[in-house]
Amino acid sequence: MPYYSVIIADDHPLAREGIRSVLEADRSFSIVGEATDGFEALELCGQFQPDLLLLDINMPRLNGLEAVRRIRLAYPQTHVVMLTVSDDVKDLFTAIQYGAQGYLLKNMEPEDWIEYLHALLGNQQEISREIASRLLYRFRNRNTYEDEPSPLSLTPRECEILSRVAAGDTNKQIAQSFYIAENTVKNHIKNLLEKLQLDNRVQLAAYAVRHGLIEENY
Repeated sequence: MPYYSVIIADDHPLAREGIRSVLEADRSFSIVGEATDGFEALELCGQFQPDLLLLDINMPRLNGLEAVRRIRLAYPQTHVVMLTVSDDVKDLFTAIQYGAQGYLLKNMEPEDWIEYLHALLGNQQEISREIASRLLYRFRNRNTYEDEPSPLSLTPRECEILSRVAAGDTNKQIAQSFYIAENTVKNHIKNLLEKLQLDNRVQLAAYAVRHGLIEENY
């Protein structure tokens, strides 16, 4: 049985207690520390070098977004998974750009937490991507976008590029996936921004989620 050391970073005691109870039900996970803000999380990662850090996005002093950037630079061996109750994708995709490997909704079923974390830590890419795809749909923006351009205006290749952007891939990773030049990817993204009247990659990702353009097997 694999063994994973874990640090929980959340400023709410009840949230930490709930997360601890979920993980301690599985003998694979051992909680080695708890933090109430990003500074404490950074310090504990230096002390314990954990396999996994569960990091809340909204914390005092040093929030989760800045914390994940610093922790991934200092301790790249630690897997960082963001925790949130929000349906706003912006912070989540920013966290992924900063190096977070995944994210979990706090109101998910415990068995979904365990399945996702085992897949992520065990490098079961197909399983973890399938679960991640499932999670993305739970972040659909519930507002209406009546004036938003239709995805029917996009070419098949643009839809593929958009899906990979939403999955958090870099331009280099996208280029390698489709055996095309990185500049070609940049041009595709530029065209997507113009067609969809959007400003940045985060907005592209949110658009993809809203319109169900995430590949199920990615």
